Amino acid sequence: MKISDILAQRQSFSFEIFPPKGDMSVEQAEAVATELCKNNPDWISVTFSAGGSGNSERTADIGRRIERGVGTTALAHLTCLGSSRADVDAYVRRLQSAGVENVLALRGDRAPGRDVVDFAYASDLVPYLKESGLCVGGACYPEGHVECDDLATDLDNLKRKVDAGVDFLVTQLFFDNDDFYKFRELCDRKRIKVPIVCGIMPFTSVKQLQRMTFNCGASIPARVVKRLVAAGDDPIEQTKAGIIYAQEQIVDLANNGVDGIHIYSMNKPAIGRAMHDALVGCGYLPA
Repeated sequence: MKISDILAQRQSFSFEIFPPKGDMSVEQAEAVATELCKNNPDWISVTFSAGGSGNSERTADIGRRIERGVGTTALAHLTCLGSSRADVDAYVRRLQSAGVENVLALRGDRAPGRDVVDFAYASDLVPYLKESGLCVGGACYPEGHVECDDLATDLDNLKRKVDAGVDFLVTQLFFDNDDFYKFRELCDRKRIKVPIVCGIMPFTSVKQLQRMTFNCGASIPARVVKRLVAAGDDPIEQTKAGIIYAQEQIVDLANNGVDGIHIYSMNKPAIGRAMHDALVGCGYLPA
């Protein structure tokens, strides 16, 4: 099912998982997806690793297992830096043969050896993917992209991407809902009218929080810092603080009429269950 059709019918609930790396097999990834599906998500997205890692094929493999084995809609990521049209064509063929009809079009991180071939930005990739009949999502950044000097310029770039044919948007993680509400208002003023799904990552440790915020440029509100100070050095208490904070975040978002909530689950079904239960409790999801 196309995600654009889902979002036209209701507020959505979804998860992200990583493709297998190292010792994690495709079967283990399918097991994670199976556990997450017990929470009845509308879709599960699968990240994409570029640069010759081989994970692009695994993304398609997991998408197939989500669609055909687990019976849930899959959203496959695709980064365009370093990719030629032939690379994208081959990837799209793998996805379509797997029954996947939803793609999240991304530029990808800059890295040595990962240069522009045929697509410099996601806005260049989007219309090319649309020609294949795919439902295409895009990323957005409530606090602005980490490489962009100001939010106004980033919104101009986002409008260009939406005008290129994006069907829906998924936000980068954020920890202050007010940042999202301001961003949503700015998008409305900019006549960015596609659904915007909120991406939320429950933090599980101080180190993980520091790493993710450094990579994506998200700010850490004082109330998050206070929760972590209260948790001290106990890793269990840090995880508990992060899960409770994320639950509070998503309940507030649900109560403020967002188009969808997307959980960066870090391949941890227990986190998925905790987020699901919070949304059932506030009436966003059925019991």
